[in-house]
Amino acid sequence: MAPLKKEKTSVQKGKTAKKDKKPVLRKDKKPVVKKARQNAARQADDKVRELQADENLDRLEGRNPVLEALRSGRSINRILVSKGEKEGSIKHIIALAKQKHIVIQEVDRSRLDAMSETRAHQGIIAFAAAKDYVSVDDILKAAADSGRPPFIVILDEITDPNNLGSILRTSNAAGVHGVIIPKRRAIGLTSAVSKASAGAIEYVPVARVTNLVQTIEYLKKQNIWVVGTDAAADRPYFDHDLTGGIALVIGSEGEGMSRLVREACDFTVSIPMAGEISSLNAAVAGAVVLYEIVRQREERNRLSK
Repeated sequence: MAPLKKEKTSVQKGKTAKKDKKPVLRKDKKPVVKKARQNAARQADDKVRELQADENLDRLEGRNPVLEALRSGRSINRILVSKGEKEGSIKHIIALAKQKHIVIQEVDRSRLDAMSETRAHQGIIAFAAAKDYVSVDDILKAAADSGRPPFIVILDEITDPNNLGSILRTSNAAGVHGVIIPKRRAIGLTSAVSKASAGAIEYVPVARVTNLVQTIEYLKKQNIWVVGTDAAADRPYFDHDLTGGIALVIGSEGEGMSRLVREACDFTVSIPMAGEISSLNAAVAGAVVLYEIVRQREERNRLSK
């Protein structure tokens, strides 16, 4: 009987033979996982397009507007963050959004650039429930609840979103109870206004009215003095007692207050201009007079103690 021949193996000296692994499962799994990821990404993109088309949602752009919307408790549907943006305030926003179980989606920065309305998104855009306007009576109630004399701002034909945003920001800082704007020939609460306000839009009640003159007459009946800012006024703002209930009217930068609104005011005040430039923009002019009102009220409170 012939001796059995030893089979040759390819195992080298010092190495242990390994059982052959079947790569079939691993090779088959990769396309499945890849396809699932592609489907998920496609669904996420479809959702973003759906949100963009929804007219009932506000688009918040920039870190401060999104952060303040989260802090104020505003309902947010989804937050888009530029890939790689996870430091600084973005990190804080993401953490806060996760606590509130809000969907966070990473997208290419070019995608944010394409959908941005302000061109200053800072790597983040959120889709939130539309900001609700309030009524004039809501503003009056807020004033009554505060225990302080009514402090209201009326804007006449302000069309620049930066001006409106800045005025909202100053109004919040100065303790204004609410801002009143007209429905026509004026900017509303847009994403650009939200951006310019640095998030103050979340905290300042805004009423939108059909007729400013009628609204002014209504405020007068509530014992509120209506004061207009006008470069042609005879007396400067600091020559008037502004400690009572005040509604300050700020006109557009180009034209100022309309004739009918000016005539409806109890009185008008000017801001002295010592240089060659004859006027300030609406937001700056408003800030000057608003803080004179704050100063006078603080002074009165100090003296009464």
